[in-house]
This record gives sequence, structure tokens and C-alpha cells, in this order.
Amino acid sequence: MADDGAGTPQSQTLDRGIRILEHLAAVGTPQPIGEIGHALGLHRSITYRLLRTLEDHQLVERDAAGHVALGLGIAALARGVRTGLQAAARPRLDQLVAELSMTAFLVVRAGDEAVTVTSVEPHDSPAHVTYRPGTRHPVGRGAPGLALLVPEAPSPEDRPELVAARRTGWATSRGEVIPGMHSVAAPVLGPDGRARAALAVVYVDGSIDVARIGRAVAAAAAEVGAALR
Repeated sequence: MADDGAGTPQSQTLDRGIRILEHLAAVGTPQPIGEIGHALGLHRSITYRLLRTLEDHQLVERDAAGHVALGLGIAALARGVRTGLQAAARPRLDQLVAELSMTAFLVVRAGDEAVTVTSVEPHDSPAHVTYRPGTRHPVGRGAPGLALLVPEAPSPEDRPELVAARRTGWATSRGEVIPGMHSVAAPVLGPDGRARAALAVVYVDGSIDVARIGRAVAAAAAEVGAALR
């Protein structure tokens, strides 16, 4: 009988390396090595060796202060995730960036988490939010997570924001993933009516017409869904 690996002990080193990447994606800003180790309960020397390996593969990079953030290798890996979906979404993300001058991104569901697989930033905006591929947060938090839940059957425990999103066709949030940031997202629906992904934008100025943003994001998400059929 072939060994499918069930019951085989996991690699502790690989697990630690992945946890470092998840931590860096979650915090979203360069971190000192000591803080990374402290957050994950790892000795500094172990953290340093893991980071050196990840750096060799361009999965992390250091800034001038020696702080560590996700590297460009993450983006290269992300390009291979759900390529058909990303290919359909990219023109619409570009369209949203051009129309709204905001960072736009594509989010998919992985278990109980919403994970960003690609993002596009405006080039002519004096200030915008950076949203890295690999960023993840619980489904149900933040506009993208709420958008992924929109097609699901209503429940008495649903948040008011989710109830509102089902009514309007797009979800909104403020400060739930990145403190002080606003986000609007809409689900990309498959032929079965389930959420294949969510399209979202993130911005700083809370005085902007949210309804206009919501309509633009929902329209772009509908175009992505149509392209996938």
C-alpha cells in the first residue's frame, strides 16, 4: 500500500518558517528579528537561521535598519495560485485603480481565513496603502472577509455589517485589518452562486463617497465572475 503521509510527524523547521511568513504577512510592516522571535516563541538564534534561509530564497528581505518584511519571492509564488482567477481579475483591478486611485486587491478563502493573492497599487497617487500578497485575516473581519460570506445562508449570528453587505452587494469596514484604513469589497460569484473570491479596495480618507466606491467594486467583481464562466 502506498504511504500517503497520514500520521507522519510534521517538519518543525518548515512549520517555523511558514509561521514566520504568516506573521510577517499579518503585521504588514518590517519587523526586528527579536520581535519576530518573541512573537513566535522562538530563540533569537533559531529565528536568525530561519530568516537567513528565507532570505536566500527571496521570501523575506531586510531594510536599511535590518528589519525584516516579506520579499519579492512571495509575489512570484502567489502568481501560481489560481492563475485563471488572477488572470480574470487583473484587468478589473487595474480598472479600479485607474478609476478610484486606490490600492485594489484580490482575496480568496483558505479555510477560515481571507488571503490576498494579488494587489495593484496606483502609480500617480501622492499617498496610498500598500497591501501585500499573502496578507491574511479571519473570514468575517474586514470588508474582503465579509464579502466572501455574502452568498452564504443568513444566520441569526450574522454581524450587522454582513447583513448590510447582502442588501447592498458590497461590504465595508474600517480599521479591522489595518488600523485606521477603510476597505470596500464585493464577492466574485461562480456559476453555483458561491464566492470564488472577493475584489476589494483600501483607502485612508473616510469622507469619500462609499456608495460610489461600492458600486464600482461590485461592478468589477461581477465582470470577473462573468469572465470565469
